[in-house]
Amino acid sequence: MSQGFTSQMARNIFYGGSLFFVLVFAGLIFHTETTLPKRSNAADITPAVVRGKHLWETRNCIGCHTLLGEGAYFAPELGNVYERRGPDFIKGWIKAMPSNTPGRRQMPNFDFSDAQLDDLVEFLKWTNGIDAEKWPPNIEG
Repeated sequence: MSQGFTSQMARNIFYGGSLFFVLVFAGLIFHTETTLPKRSNAADITPAVVRGKHLWETRNCIGCHTLLGEGAYFAPELGNVYERRGPDFIKGWIKAMPSNTPGRRQMPNFDFSDAQLDDLVEFLKWTNGIDAEKWPPNIEG
C-alpha cells in the first residue's frame, strides 16, 4: 500500500470530479429545456399581449411595480393582479389615477384609450398564466 497522495490519484480525482459535474450540469440543462416550455405560457401570446407588453415597457411600469418578482418594490406586485382583482378593476384603477389622495404618491395618468387598456389587461392576464412556482408567495402580491 502506497503512502500519501500520488499525482496519478490527484489526476483521477480531478478527471472523475470534472466528469461528474459536467454530467450534473448537462442534466440540469436538459431538465430546464424540457420543463420551461410548459411553464412559460408562450402558446397563449397574442397580438394583444404583445401590444400590452409594449405599453408596460414604454410607460416604465416596472419602475414602480414588480412583475413576477422583477422590478421596483415601490408599488404592488402585478404577476397575479388579474386573478386578484379582475379586468374591470384593473381598467377602473388605471383610469382613476391619480387619485389625489393627500400624503400618498400617485400612479400617473397615462391617458390610455380603451383599446390600450384592453391590451394591458391581456398582458397581465397572460402574465398571470405563467407557472411561476407559486410566486408571489401571498395572494396580495
